[in-house]
Amino acid sequence: MYKIGVIGDRESILGFKAVGLTVFPCDNRDEAANALTEAAQNDYAIIYVTEQLYKDLTLEISQYADSRLPAIIPVPSKDGSLGIGMESVRKSVERAVGADILFGGE
Repeated sequence: MYKIGVIGDRESILGFKAVGLTVFPCDNRDEAANALTEAAQNDYAIIYVTEQLYKDLTLEISQYADSRLPAIIPVPSKDGSLGIGMESVRKSVERAVGADILFGGE
C-alpha cells in the first residue's frame, strides 16, 4: 500500500501528522535530501515538501520528474508561499497541453 509523506521544518509539518501522514522533520537541505531518498525508496506515492526546502532540492527532485511515482508536490510552510507550487502547476499544464493556458505567458 502506498503512503503519503511530508518533508519540511517541524513547525510547518507537524499538523500533517494529526491527519495520518508520515512527517520527516528536517532542519536543513542535507536532511531533506536524505528524507526524500528514504521516502521515494519506501513506497511513498505522494511526498509534500515545503517550498523553502523544495527550492534547495531541485537536483534530487528532478530525478523523479519523469517517473510515475512518487509525486513530489511543493507546499507553503509556516513562513508563507514562495510561489513555487503555482509555478510547478503552470509548468506541468504547459508540458501537458503545449501552451501556457493558465497565465497566458505572464
